Amino acid sequence: MPNGQNRQPRDSDSAPRTEHSHRTGSFLRLGKLQRTILAAAVALFGTAAAIGMVPPDDASDLPARRTVSSIVPLTFELPATDVETAPATAPDIEEDIYISETRIRSGDTLAALLARLEINEPGLQQFLTVTPEARSIYRLYPGRTVQAAHDANGKMRWLRYIHTPGTTEDGKVITAMLQVQASEDGFRAEELKHDTTGQVRVAMGTINNSLFGATDAAGVPDAITMQMADILSSKIDFIRDLRKGDQFRVVYETRMHEGRQAGTGRVLALEFTNKGQEHNAVWYQADNGSGSYYDLEGSSLKGTFTRTPLQFTRISSNFGRRMHPIHKSWRMHSGVDYAAPTGTPIHATANAKVAFAGWQNGYGNVVILQHHGQYTTLYAHQSRIAPGITKGASISQGQVIGYVGSTGWATGPHLHYEFRIANKPVDPLSIDLPVAEALDNRQLNEFRRNTQPMREQLELLAEFQDAMPDLGTALASR
Repeated sequence: MPNGQNRQPRDSDSAPRTEHSHRTGSFLRLGKLQRTILAAAVALFGTAAAIGMVPPDDASDLPARRTVSSIVPLTFELPATDVETAPATAPDIEEDIYISETRIRSGDTLAALLARLEINEPGLQQFLTVTPEARSIYRLYPGRTVQAAHDANGKMRWLRYIHTPGTTEDGKVITAMLQVQASEDGFRAEELKHDTTGQVRVAMGTINNSLFGATDAAGVPDAITMQMADILSSKIDFIRDLRKGDQFRVVYETRMHEGRQAGTGRVLALEFTNKGQEHNAVWYQADNGSGSYYDLEGSSLKGTFTRTPLQFTRISSNFGRRMHPIHKSWRMHSGVDYAAPTGTPIHATANAKVAFAGWQNGYGNVVILQHHGQYTTLYAHQSRIAPGITKGASISQGQVIGYVGSTGWATGPHLHYEFRIANKPVDPLSIDLPVAEALDNRQLNEFRRNTQPMREQLELLAEFQDAMPDLGTALASR
């Protein structure tokens, strides 16, 4: 797969990356203009922002590790959720307790964790093993956190296993944990749920090898990277179009609990420079209550066709004449083949109704979607068609309609994708895809007014990046 884009996103509940402290840089080497822009950027983006800097190529005279921290005002923040915080039974913070923590390692046992935390409470391990209320500790997920509190005499006050750093309940992100407290007659176990706080973060980066490599360097979570690719998929083919030197700037939501990332929200604004052409997007919730992504001119990015029906795969056969791998004769290949493992989800490239779903000779399991006007798309060789994908069903852009397979005339697992206009196949990688209608004048004025803060942030990030193109930066509001 080109550009190393075959990577799967991490579980959003897994242990967060350290996003700032491992990067290096030198504030002292910045020129006057660069320091001015940096100060302006920091002043706009957070109350306690940590700025990670990638060093220049010649860094032999720089310290191996350096972090620059600044105290700056917040420009905006996410509303706090109203999830009930820890119950009254949660222990209060006391001055005479000492808290230690460890991360679960692959192959860890409960005994190993208790030993690392220096817990030697008679009967505790037996209690955890047999008590139904402590069943969440039966499954130890590598990367998750276990904490212990001791008093001045070394006696355990409580033990916490943060088994779910971030999960969504009723549209709210919470952190769930098991807490075990010492009591006069032994131990007591209970499940606690804590609210998370909202942050808005900004990041920028330059593509050197791959999209994930660049976003990793900027401290962007994989879930946000996947959103970035999805939002601009109608403008950029992230499989074929990425070039070294492409740049991105992104503003996104994240949720925090006790200083740890507990989940991610949505991308709020995005700008991506690909092959010298700038593409942008901003989240906007119209007066009818529905939200969607628009470019900065007010044209909706929803309803346009995405370039590819699979995320981060590779093209195994292009549109045009080719030697057929089974029939061994030159034939017209009326679509594009995407090689991917069996079971890879296939996504509808635009809103549609199902025109056909079933078996069709050489196509094997195939779904044909009827879009607006004379546009249809075809998805062949599926291992299975997704539930509910039947003739006449309404389909949303990005919805999973089936799974990659090798049914019909196929030599291996792949998706055969066709884009048709008036039932005539055309090359989906070279044609100008249909675009959605722009907002009307009243809606456009409202859009410009509501999205102006995001526009200004993207502009400032662009100035910052232009001044220091080799500087990988992440800023976080707290």
